[in-house]
Amino acid sequence: TSSLSTERGQETKLEMAAEIVSAATGVMNPLIGKLTTLMGDEYKKLKGVRKEVAFLKDELSAMNASLEKLEFMEKLEPNTKNWRDHVREMAYDMENCIDDFMQDIGGANANASAGFVKRMSRRLKTLRVRHRIAGQIEELKARAVEANERRIRYKIDDCNTSCGSVDIDPRISVIYKDVVGLVGTDGPKKEVVSLLTLTEKKHKVVSIVGFGGLGKTTLANQVYVDLEGQFDCKAFIPVSQKPDMPWLLNSLRLKLGINESSHICEVEDIIGQLREHLADKRYFIIVDDLWDEEAWDIIRCAFPKNGNGSRVIVTTRVEDVAISACSYNREHIYKMKPPSSEDSRKLFMNRVFGSENKCPSNFEEVSNEILKKCGGLPLAIITIASLLASRRERSRNDWESIQNSLGAQFAINPTLKGMRSILNLRYMNLPLHLRTCFLYLGMYPEDYEIQRDDLVRKWIAEGFIINLHGTNLEDVGISYFNELVNRSLIQPAMDIFGNVCYKVHDMMLDLILSKCAEDNFNSVTYTSKDMTRPSNCMYRIRRLSLISAIDRTSETLSWTVPNSTSQLRSLVWFGDCKSIPRLSQLKYIRVLSFEYPGLIVRSRLDVTAISQLFQLRYLKVPTYYYAKLPTEIRGLVHLDTLDVPLGSIPSDIEHLPRLSNLTIGLHAMIGLPERIGIMESLHTLHGFLLHRTPLEALEGLATQPQISPDDERRS
Repeated sequence: TSSLSTERGQETKLEMAAEIVSAATGVMNPLIGKLTTLMGDEYKKLKGVRKEVAFLKDELSAMNASLEKLEFMEKLEPNTKNWRDHVREMAYDMENCIDDFMQDIGGANANASAGFVKRMSRRLKTLRVRHRIAGQIEELKARAVEANERRIRYKIDDCNTSCGSVDIDPRISVIYKDVVGLVGTDGPKKEVVSLLTLTEKKHKVVSIVGFGGLGKTTLANQVYVDLEGQFDCKAFIPVSQKPDMPWLLNSLRLKLGINESSHICEVEDIIGQLREHLADKRYFIIVDDLWDEEAWDIIRCAFPKNGNGSRVIVTTRVEDVAISACSYNREHIYKMKPPSSEDSRKLFMNRVFGSENKCPSNFEEVSNEILKKCGGLPLAIITIASLLASRRERSRNDWESIQNSLGAQFAINPTLKGMRSILNLRYMNLPLHLRTCFLYLGMYPEDYEIQRDDLVRKWIAEGFIINLHGTNLEDVGISYFNELVNRSLIQPAMDIFGNVCYKVHDMMLDLILSKCAEDNFNSVTYTSKDMTRPSNCMYRIRRLSLISAIDRTSETLSWTVPNSTSQLRSLVWFGDCKSIPRLSQLKYIRVLSFEYPGLIVRSRLDVTAISQLFQLRYLKVPTYYYAKLPTEIRGLVHLDTLDVPLGSIPSDIEHLPRLSNLTIGLHAMIGLPERIGIMESLHTLHGFLLHRTPLEALEGLATQPQISPDDERRS
């Protein structure tokens, strides 16, 4: 117990050492914290190493101050950017080295009561480890010295920052409705309803077309809410640029209430089932964010022309797609228009001041100038208004600075490039502690329904959440999440089961992915051909999102672990997972997540190799896989979340000192582990049956008042 307490105390020190987390500094602070730990009492026997560690810590601290300063600069000189990237990658490598060392020392010092032979064996191992770490520290020291010399030579510290950080107003509550929908949509809504000509029995498709950010989805949703009661069945389905057609059609099937034969995954079979269900019904379908005619040619096959007055609305940015969806009848197309000056003003003022009549007189002029530069684009207005609303104190100089940073041409000719610059301004004004959390959203596919607690636990596993005052890490993470929602960077939505979920606007996701590429934060792959890209990267890949289709006829990602991905920290797999890499090669992995693969026949997934992943903090295998877990996992001392509904309980699970969230055995009809009472870190439990739980376990559960059911889970 004392060793466990010491371990927790050291982790608290590590957390307190990290004050700012951002894309470039995100690994530096934990590294400095671990170097501080190496200088602590537990490692006092490393006399020859501690002096070098102290020197290394000082060098890195000096560089970290420069990194934090560079985070506020939108554009960097080539030499400066190269230095920043080099230091970031160096810090990753250093942390991996320190992790290896701490793991080896931990194993060598374990079980002091062992026999003489074992103790001598461990002592020899410790000596070898010390010798190796001394050599590695010397190499790391040389790299740090060289990087610091470059910092001085390039005069990195003389760079001027282009903008300051923004404080979030803690009084702003989480926004649960789209403010774009509050003003200026009555007229467009009436026009779209008029185009639908609801009294006609003939099947009809109406298209809404317009530039990204004009509010097409919001308009379609308002029409949907107003009219859904007039139809036998209805559904709202987002398509996205790269639709997974079996998944999309299965999602439509569920929203229409078709529950039988849920494991059908052939497109033709799903379409046949949809047509049969809709054949004699009056239906209303919104097909949102359609990008190409090929996708429409498949989707439209699911909608029978039954003469019952059924209606379909398609939203798209592409005029040719809008025309095709309407069978080339241009009279069935509604072209989005920017809101009027009056509606734009209402939208802006309501978001910033709470009412259009509460704008202070000294802010009237600068507000009008900012509105002009937004070009009447609702997404731009909301983005800038959310930025201004997040300021703790209003300063006219700040507002004028933001006004001047907006390109004047955007008001005349709104373009994707112009919108990107506005969204980038939003990113540059994020506090540093939110930036890495924001970039992690790039791990999710377009239009993905994100679960808040799931995302927060991944942030924690990656070390993005900082605990400075003893606050529960999940509470801190949720406050970070709410800040992103308050700033309109994440949008509340409803999933197909009627639960609250969250999405990222596709234009915002484009910005995130560009930032991720720029900072080597994460990579996204869709095909096996894409898998060759990480091997050709200048830097090693630290986070990888694999997005594969579930269609049996399509290619399924299958890969080995190239050197460039051997140091992954997060691997998130979306879709059918028929072949996984040798997990034992991913020795630095923190997050290993196999996300919802679609409605397919359950298969087995062997993850027994996780017993060798000593840095693993988060494991998720959804209910569409029978997970084969190792029989023993006590070596995973950092594991925080174990989310494996269809898995058997490892025999030594009670020996995981940091396990906070446990979902296991959901359909195995099993009770709680007998020794759950000694799991002091456990906070959430899911999937166990109390009536199958031994009395000893129930008594142990009673001693853990911090444990609560996980009420936001959807398996």
